[in-house]
Amino acid sequence: MTIPYRTQRLMKRILILLLVLLLLALVAWTCWMLWLQRFIIYTADGNAILDFDLPPISEGQVASKPEQETVPIHFNEGDEESNLSTELAQLTGYYIEPEQLNDPTQIISQLRVLEPGTAVMMDVKDIQGAFYYSSTVSSNYASGLDVAAIDDLITYMNNSNLYTIARLPALRDYHYGLNHVPNGVHHSSGLYLYQDDQRCYWLNPAKGGTLTYLNQIVTELKNLGFNEVVFYDFCYPNSDSIMVDGSKAEHLTKAAETLVKACTTDRFALSFVKSADFTMPEGRVRMYLSDVDPADAATIAQDSGVPDPLINLVFITELYDTRFNTYSVLRPLSSAH
Repeated sequence: MTIPYRTQRLMKRILILLLVLLLLALVAWTCWMLWLQRFIIYTADGNAILDFDLPPISEGQVASKPEQETVPIHFNEGDEESNLSTELAQLTGYYIEPEQLNDPTQIISQLRVLEPGTAVMMDVKDIQGAFYYSSTVSSNYASGLDVAAIDDLITYMNNSNLYTIARLPALRDYHYGLNHVPNGVHHSSGLYLYQDDQRCYWLNPAKGGTLTYLNQIVTELKNLGFNEVVFYDFCYPNSDSIMVDGSKAEHLTKAAETLVKACTTDRFALSFVKSADFTMPEGRVRMYLSDVDPADAATIAQDSGVPDPLINLVFITELYDTRFNTYSVLRPLSSAH
């Protein structure tokens, strides 16, 4: 049976129309899936869920930056390599709680009672990648903080001859990960970056770009007068939904060694909050631990593997239990007398 010519033309037009509709539907579906990604949360067991009530990511605020060039990257080599074996002193001091940074003037009034040489640790950056001080590394600043006042606080701490410690997340940084995708930790599917339950991207310690970024931050803090930098979140995200080529412990160990060699001097230390399985590098390095039961302090110190637990191990605690006092210890500044 021969199909009439007019019927053939009608069927052809219908087929073309169906193909066009199918193409439009595919485009709409792709756009929909891309839009949905911002609401996807990957749980610790690898499952993906949608949460439309996630809080928005802060865009930060613009702060006045000092007129200076971008921090150069320098790796110590040859005869100019720093003496990494210089001994550290035992620390006794305080840490500034993050919420206190809303009132730098009050912090200064609390610092006035401290003796020169007292250790004081403060946070200088959050997990979103927002800086608390005037940085040349990034123009992204924490919303709601008076960055200029925090700059004045840092200056006061230096002028008071305190032992100043800057604390920041190392491998957890939303904004840097968003803008430097090749340096991020990718989802096991390989299609996009892994995002944790706080919508943060993680940086890959095996990437040179990640180490360069961390080197720049540490160098800047060193130039601002800090005596030590402490990295926390120096680990991979605790998830089975990430792509890792090789051993996590080996990548972290090599990254830590590279950063210590590049950043430390005989007057500057680079330390880590130990939260992952990697070998602590040698040199001017400390291991920081928090949420430790005083009854376990001695055992933890004995098993820590650091050269001198009295110096190279620092307990961060709210407790005034004397079992911590044998070691280096930092307590809340609000408790200073």
